[in-house]
Amino acid sequence: MKTSRFSLKTAGATLALLALGGAALAQDVNIYSSRHYDSDDALFAKFTEETGITVNRIEAKADELLARLQAEGDNSPADVLITVDVGRMARAEDAGILKPFTSDAIEAAVPEHLQHPENLWFGVSQRARIIFYAKDRVDTPPSTYEDLADPKFADQVCIRSSSNIYNQSLLASLIEVHGEDAATEWAKGVVANMARAPQGGDTDQLRGIVSGECDIAVANHYYFVRGLEKDVDGLTSGIDNIGWVWPNQGDRGAHVNLSTAAIVATSPNPKEGAAFMEFLVSPFAQEYLAAQNNEFPVIDGVALDKEVAMLGTFKADTTTNTSAFSRNAGKAQEIFNMVGWD
Repeated sequence: MKTSRFSLKTAGATLALLALGGAALAQDVNIYSSRHYDSDDALFAKFTEETGITVNRIEAKADELLARLQAEGDNSPADVLITVDVGRMARAEDAGILKPFTSDAIEAAVPEHLQHPENLWFGVSQRARIIFYAKDRVDTPPSTYEDLADPKFADQVCIRSSSNIYNQSLLASLIEVHGEDAATEWAKGVVANMARAPQGGDTDQLRGIVSGECDIAVANHYYFVRGLEKDVDGLTSGIDNIGWVWPNQGDRGAHVNLSTAAIVATSPNPKEGAAFMEFLVSPFAQEYLAAQNNEFPVIDGVALDKEVAMLGTFKADTTTNTSAFSRNAGKAQEIFNMVGWD
């Protein structure tokens, strides 16, 4: 946990929770969030303005929050858990710290494939994992995720390590679509096509295109967008030579991962937690959540951040339920280990 952020942003809330020994706070909702945006203050203020419910929050990395929830057990003050990917929410599911939550508003607003089939969580914003390429070196870039394993792209691909949750979810989706054997062959093919051993984050994959170390990279869309809206070292200076591909537009559509929200099983303020969950799918919250990280909303009719909008429209994969990302996560890691994807 980042001490400075914790002490400045959550100290008051934490002291209140500790003082009450985890007891329910009247007209309060207690949120454990792995989102780290100072600007979320405005989001919570809007919720309080509309409902009269005060927001107390703890921010930390998702794994730290999960460990904290498990340590607190039945005495946890948490009502709502927010993670920035399905994979880590799946770990909360596996740990038994979530409970089903149903809402007519959420059911109506959020597409079915962005909801857990047993109502344990739902998506609040989307990030697309897409293919980038060097315009001056690649005449015909891969048009699908499957193409990344084509031998004609040998020694050209930069992609993150197998421990990265985004890649785990991508492979989990391929397992769901094609089966384990085909997904294993795909992973072998990508390893054979790597320009270098996996290293760094998504921005580093894009920097690899600028430096000439690789010709093709896989990254979440918003890492590229950040290089457009501000000066990102090693990226912005060469970003005009980077093209992008929305994968699989001729079949199932582009893979998207999700920021997700769930009700904690031991929530002391379930009514307030439910109110906050429904607020997350309001037009205001959807536009706000998407804009803060250059993401896509989960409901229709919400304005996009202008830099995100310039990427153009695309067909997202709506046939593969995002719950498959967690269901197949263990098998995905086994495949990564088997094929030598570091």
